[in-house]
Amino acid sequence: MTVELKLDATVREDQGKGASRRLRHAKQIPGILYGAGKAPVSLTFNEEQVLRLLREEGFYSQILDVKVKGKRVEKAILKDMQRHPFKPLVTHMDLLRIKAGEKMRQTVPLHFLNEETAKGVKLGGGVVHHDAIEVEVECLPNDLPNAIDVDIAELELGHSIHLSDLTPPEGVSFTGLDPEHDHDPVLVSINAPRVVTEEEDEQDEAGDAADDDSAGDTADDSE
Repeated sequence: MTVELKLDATVREDQGKGASRRLRHAKQIPGILYGAGKAPVSLTFNEEQVLRLLREEGFYSQILDVKVKGKRVEKAILKDMQRHPFKPLVTHMDLLRIKAGEKMRQTVPLHFLNEETAKGVKLGGGVVHHDAIEVEVECLPNDLPNAIDVDIAELELGHSIHLSDLTPPEGVSFTGLDPEHDHDPVLVSINAPRVVTEEEDEQDEAGDAADDDSAGDTADDSE
């Protein structure tokens, strides 16, 4: 089911750390909306609504409808989000306005297809390794993809898929490609599973024994 990516916002008058703290106690999240040649606007967002949207993958990469004062709707993308260091709370959000007809850059997720049935896994007994989980694209707002699909069905053991191996959707280009400087990042690979040798196993056991001895010496010293 498609979830509407809408945010209700209120213009924020009070500034400073104290004001932000009071907002968070009132279950409101401070933020800012900027860009597109317009003046930045300080806003507050409903914490419950934001936490609900955080569960949606598209919230981090798709265009949001930001309804300011219940009237004006601004198109924007999430550019930065600050979280509390140890609590599951969002402390601030930065939103960038989107201008129709003007190209934008945005990071979108990679969706890897056919991982369990890939040749390197099914026939070669390999393990899939994700070297990237997202990719930056450049396009017009209307061409922004929800995600980039990477089909690895034919990927064999010991092989990789690079960014240049993908065909971007129409109207979309990958900003991470730089042929002039030979920059072509690996997105996914299938590698042989690591086998622990007897020597490594013995070294691990020796290390565990040394740790136990060290712990014992520490206990004796404390007595």
